Amino acid sequence: MPSPSDSARPGPTRAGPGAPAADAGWLGRSLRLATRHDAPFAHWTMPAVLSGDDCTALLAWEPGQQARGGAGGGGRRDTRNGRRAFITPALRHARPDLDRLAARFDDRGMRRLIAARTGARLGGTALRMELCFDTEGFWLEPHTDIGAKRLTLLIGLSTDHRAEGWGTDLMTPDGQVVKRASGRFNNGLMFVPGRDTWHGFAARRIEGERRTLIVNFVDRSWQSREELA
Repeated sequence: MPSPSDSARPGPTRAGPGAPAADAGWLGRSLRLATRHDAPFAHWTMPAVLSGDDCTALLAWEPGQQARGGAGGGGRRDTRNGRRAFITPALRHARPDLDRLAARFDDRGMRRLIAARTGARLGGTALRMELCFDTEGFWLEPHTDIGAKRLTLLIGLSTDHRAEGWGTDLMTPDGQVVKRASGRFNNGLMFVPGRDTWHGFAARRIEGERRTLIVNFVDRSWQSREELA
């Protein structure tokens, strides 16, 4: 079973709660090592996205059974609004480890690095971070994330040995799977939402729990302010 300590960690984080992410080296290194792919649309695959401490914090976060979604979602996450798990200011105040994680993504230097790597326009955007817990019966219809989302990063955090096959599917508009991203622990899939960025999760067996961190930067038109970090 993968563990947060599978890879060497960077130096200790010196930023306290709410402070700038001075130690963004781990995430920055993953961005620099990211591989660009142009089919079926421009996207990047990233190795070892989070530090061991960040993985430990996310694996320890237990928002309750209501946050878990399997059959009955209708292929959309928003059918479960009110039961989803977001990193909010209140949670950051209560959990300094999750606060440090959010600060690393929201750091100005990190934003510049992401923008330089992807071409994403992140000026004036807000950070949105959701931890998803998917169980047997879950599926996700093809969608593009266009609109308020300026960047999407999906990080697999499933510890099950079968999780390699639980990655996000890159699709055609009618739901045909063109490519399946790796669901391997701490691997990332990143893209700038556009009219061609069709993706989802084709129905398949989930024996256990599929855990995924979704990181978005959203513009000022995002209406669900309670979801923002």
